[in-house]
Amino acid sequence: MGHLVGKDLYRQLGNKIDNLTVRAPWNDTLFAILKELYSAEEAELVIKMPYTLTGLDRLARLTGLPADRLRTLLEGLADKGLVLDLWVEEGYRYMPSPMVIGLFEFSMMRTGPAVDTKKLAGLFHQYLSDRQGFVAANFADGQQVSFMRALPHKEAFRQGEYLEVLDYEKADALIEAANRFAIGICSCRHEKLHAATKECDVPLESCTSFGSAAEFLIRHNLAKEVSRSQMREHFGRSREMGLVLNADNVQRNITFVCHCCRCCCNPLLGIRVLGYPHCVVTSNYIAAIVSDLCVGCGLCAETCPIDAISMVASPAGKQQGKTSQVAQIDTDICLGCGVCALKCKPGACRLNKRQQRVIHPETTFERILLQCLERGTLQNQLFDNPQSLTHKFLRGMVGGFLKLPSVKRALMSDALRSRFLDAMKKGAARQGKEWLAEL
Repeated sequence: MGHLVGKDLYRQLGNKIDNLTVRAPWNDTLFAILKELYSAEEAELVIKMPYTLTGLDRLARLTGLPADRLRTLLEGLADKGLVLDLWVEEGYRYMPSPMVIGLFEFSMMRTGPAVDTKKLAGLFHQYLSDRQGFVAANFADGQQVSFMRALPHKEAFRQGEYLEVLDYEKADALIEAANRFAIGICSCRHEKLHAATKECDVPLESCTSFGSAAEFLIRHNLAKEVSRSQMREHFGRSREMGLVLNADNVQRNITFVCHCCRCCCNPLLGIRVLGYPHCVVTSNYIAAIVSDLCVGCGLCAETCPIDAISMVASPAGKQQGKTSQVAQIDTDICLGCGVCALKCKPGACRLNKRQQRVIHPETTFERILLQCLERGTLQNQLFDNPQSLTHKFLRGMVGGFLKLPSVKRALMSDALRSRFLDAMKKGAARQGKEWLAEL
């Protein structure tokens, strides 16, 4: 009976995590991950926690735990990255960590005897690489709002065009705007190392964080603080190694930039191996080939992390005595990262502006709302108390309405999206949570 009660507890915890900002479908592997990460007491606490950032006083009322015990549990969970604690308006607010970015990244950034890294790496590898599992749950229905976007390398633009790039798509501008920096272990690379599928020579310590995210990671010993100049040097090394820069999919208050390779990065593998092109949102630029300059070396195709470039026969080249093959871009999946152009010595491969602008969410608040709307969990952000019968009823009613395909399409459309987000901001303000819209 105790075993059944224990599994039921973790099943409830799995349901809670599945209803956060990304879907986390239940299976035996997820059960094993949760059992490894959470004690029974921690699991019970997270199940009772609201879905959104909440202060200690409200948490004490909702969970019934004494403040001292509650604080101890929350600190332990935050040290493991299982709960996020952010300083907002003179106090910490807490929320359960989603699967991504959250449980996976922070668990694989931890080191030391208190964590069985090899066991966790094997479990996460099995869970995240399941073709019908996590990635499918978040992108199989055409979802387009991912948590990360490609950041173009400035050296990949044609001469003079970089001046037109907006600051939020410039790595150097992001570094200058931030006030705190951290570098930690790349979770994907660490996982692949233990899964024996890491093919690159990229160092494990390559994940960069900024601002509030850096503060969280440093405070919980999940990353090391670095200076602004060290961060610039780190980005320079990534450029030399031809790594993809994948940033937080927002325009303001960017919290992280991943330095990704084709063999380790799970979102890139989601595109290249699993076939879901929206695992990473494209930049506002796209690779293009000037055929007259292409020498057919194939370096761009070898370098592309998602196999968006292929070498094709060039009949004109054969007739004129030039190269017999030229590069061809698959514009349906090209990320606009510019890694291909870094290797192109003749300058045939460069980034051009896309004909249709990609609209990235302005803030984390907007990204979370849009992510949840696409994945059918927005109602949990609106009515966040799992202990309230009224909130449970409203979640069911509003959730059913928002899941209607016509409603979802309308709210995500160019015509209504801005109005929808403005209404959500006003709603937060009426509840005294103006700070939410600024995250």
